[in-house]
Amino acid sequence: MQFLRHNWRDESDVEDLLQDIYIRVYESSQKEIPEKPKAFVFQTARNLIANRIRDRRVVPMEAVADIDALGIAIDALGPDQNLVARDELRRLCEAIDMLPPRYRDVVVMRRIKNFSRHEIATRLGLTEATVSVYLTEGMYALADILYGEQTNPRRRL
Repeated sequence: MQFLRHNWRDESDVEDLLQDIYIRVYESSQKEIPEKPKAFVFQTARNLIANRIRDRRVVPMEAVADIDALGIAIDALGPDQNLVARDELRRLCEAIDMLPPRYRDVVVMRRIKNFSRHEIATRLGLTEATVSVYLTEGMYALADILYGEQTNPRRRL
C-alpha cells in the first residue's frame, strides 16, 4: 500500500489497484510460482500503474464527439472541411456504438487505444485468436455500417 500511495496520485484508486495486483499475481502464480515473489509483486504493481497512466492519456470516443475537444487547429480548415470533419467524426462514433459489444470493445481497444492483441486478450479473458477474429469481424461490421454495403460475405450484423 505504501508503494502504491507513493506512486499513484489518486488515493481513491489505490485499493482498486491493490486488488488488480492481487488478481494478476494470483493468475500468474497459477502458471508458475515466481522465484522472487516480492520483486514480482512490485514489478506487477509498476506495470499496472504504467498501464493506468497510458489508459488515462487516451481520450475516450465519447469525449471527442465534438471535434473542438481534439485540439486540432480548425482555423486551418475551411468551413466546408470543418463541417465534413465534424460529420465524419459523428458518424464514426455512431457506427462504433452500433457494433456488437465484444466487437466494439476489441475495435476500440486495438484501433483507438492502441492495445496489443495480447493486452486485449488478457483484459477481456479471451484468446489472442479470438481477439483477431473479433477485430476482423468488427472492422468489417464497421465498414458495413459506414458504407452501407456488405464487405464481409461470411457475416451479417
